[in-house]
Amino acid sequence: MKNSKSVLYIVSTPIGNLDDITLRSLNVLKNSDIILCEDTRRTLKICNHYGIQKKLMSYHKFNERKELNKILNFLKKGMKICLVSDAGTPLISDPGNLLINECIKSNISLVPIPGASSITAAFSVSGFEDKFLFYGFLPKTKFQIDKVLSSLKDLNFALMFFIPGLKINSYLISFKKYFKNRNILIAREITKIHETFYRGEISNIDLFKESLKGEITVVISKKVTNDEASDSQIKNMAKTLLEKNSLKDTVNKISKNEKISKNKIYKICLELKK
Repeated sequence: MKNSKSVLYIVSTPIGNLDDITLRSLNVLKNSDIILCEDTRRTLKICNHYGIQKKLMSYHKFNERKELNKILNFLKKGMKICLVSDAGTPLISDPGNLLINECIKSNISLVPIPGASSITAAFSVSGFEDKFLFYGFLPKTKFQIDKVLSSLKDLNFALMFFIPGLKINSYLISFKKYFKNRNILIAREITKIHETFYRGEISNIDLFKESLKGEITVVISKKVTNDEASDSQIKNMAKTLLEKNSLKDTVNKISKNEKISKNKIYKICLELKK
């Protein structure tokens, strides 16, 4: 960093557990002149935890245009500046895009310091196929939600959203309407003490008796076409057939009705037999 001039560091911070920060992130923060924070109080907790004493400057969606020129001037003078969000990787559904684009126009180098992200954390435990589309925060009104989900329902990828926990049930009702043949993972408090994952088929998952706190990460499996049965459907068919048929006969009977490889059916049946 000593030889760096006109560089903005995009630094990932923990999404909950303060131990989830990289050595590189700590090094960059400790050697910075200014840390741009979405909320200085949140960033101060991290700094205090790791003994980092640097100037914290408030930079969020309500003042980003007002503070833009001041920050650009700091950068052009060679000051080492870091941008952090409240949690996770900056600019993923967080402010900062205006500054990034102005840095690009001014030939100011941008250096990403990767780290924690609720997106990759949630998807890594989803069990879904590894192709997904991240949407971010869904809109708030039913009309807008319907418009967005209607445009996404036919995409054959896993889908990921951020939603407020307080409105979990209203979003679940919409998911049931547009993605009824898919599976869902609802992740809350990732990396924290009360980390919880709710899984199931969207059609069968119950609404919550109480609203959830904080921001929720939702992962929905890829579309199950009419020509392809889901693993859970295959398992249900196999359970019934295996009661009266051999493993070989069960595989043959399922493969005749479902456009899915015999090898996959065999593996599912074999797991059930074990």
